[in-house]
Amino acid sequence: MGVEGLTMRIQICFVSLILLTAATALAAPQVSKTVAARDPERIDAQAYQKLVEKYHGKPLLVTFWATWCEPCRDEYPMLNELAKQYAPQGLKVVGVSMDDDGDLILMRRFLARYKPVFPNYRKKAGGEELFRQGVLPGWNGTLPVSIFYGKDGRQVGHVVGEGTRDTYETAIRTLLTPGSN
Repeated sequence: MGVEGLTMRIQICFVSLILLTAATALAAPQVSKTVAARDPERIDAQAYQKLVEKYHGKPLLVTFWATWCEPCRDEYPMLNELAKQYAPQGLKVVGVSMDDDGDLILMRRFLARYKPVFPNYRKKAGGEELFRQGVLPGWNGTLPVSIFYGKDGRQVGHVVGEGTRDTYETAIRTLLTPGSN
């Protein structure tokens, strides 16, 4: 093999190395330029009342859930569908996670999985009894629980435990009926 053959081999190896480097760079995972989703804002009983006031004049459904609650995991996707379905008629939906701070990673995964179309909050640690009684007098903490508010801001109904789609749709249609609240 002459000098020309050796030079040609070196050039081919050099070009192959450049192509391999370029292919590796293109195949590497790209860093997302989107901003990471924020954790849901923490609320206590007082902040919850302000939240409800924020939606005054609009029919509102607030659902309380937790990642450890199997009925919540079953019901949440349905509520997300109903939120999409009835948003054009003016229904507002809000979620409140009752998970402890130790379950924050599970809560993030839950929200990432179900991609809710409505805002979610999470209950501040402590003051459970005060929070529950401020939300729904007589509520013993059973999950899930959903509360319906009329346009006037008053509670007009609730579902404790997993509700059926028919139960929710009936309540939502009542909320959306002109003059019903």
